[in-house]
Amino acid sequence: MNYTKHDTAIVDAGATIGAGTRIWHWVHVSGGAKIGERCSLGQNVYVGNSVVIGNNVKIQNNVSVYDNVTLEDDVFCGPSMVFTNVYNPRSAVTRKDEYRDTVVKRGATLGANCTIVCGITIGEFAFVGAGAVVNKDAKPYALMVGVPAKQIGWMSEFGEQLKLPLNGSGEVRCEKTGSTYTLINSMVHKR
Repeated sequence: MNYTKHDTAIVDAGATIGAGTRIWHWVHVSGGAKIGERCSLGQNVYVGNSVVIGNNVKIQNNVSVYDNVTLEDDVFCGPSMVFTNVYNPRSAVTRKDEYRDTVVKRGATLGANCTIVCGITIGEFAFVGAGAVVNKDAKPYALMVGVPAKQIGWMSEFGEQLKLPLNGSGEVRCEKTGSTYTLINSMVHKR
């Protein structure tokens, strides 16, 4: 075993787990899950069968990563945040063949207690605030807050809010790293 697993954790046969990954108390990883290197799965995390998790992903306590969710490298999932995989669930109606794919791109942050409604893409380095409910795609570097979530700004790769307008054009340097971010046609690009 090239990863660390607490005695209370269950890793079903067939799961792929990368080197240096840490699996904490009362975690359940299903047999079809693919988890990268240097990840951290906090207490009481569940990972479904049709889940792909990249490298260096941090999943905090009480998060369930259901089937058809992909988390790219360096994603942060805050405590008790929620993924869904069926858009219109009913207890008496089986909809396993209707699961919608959800993709969280590299470097994105999903704040504590936020909800990511299935079938959307969260762009690279997007930042979803605590308690937000995201029901549509989020642009790369977008700062999303509220219920339903709305974009209110832009975030740097370092996690600092950028002083750029939502639309139009502009350019700013990250005060922490010195990296330059350019807004062109309402999309942020790092130079």
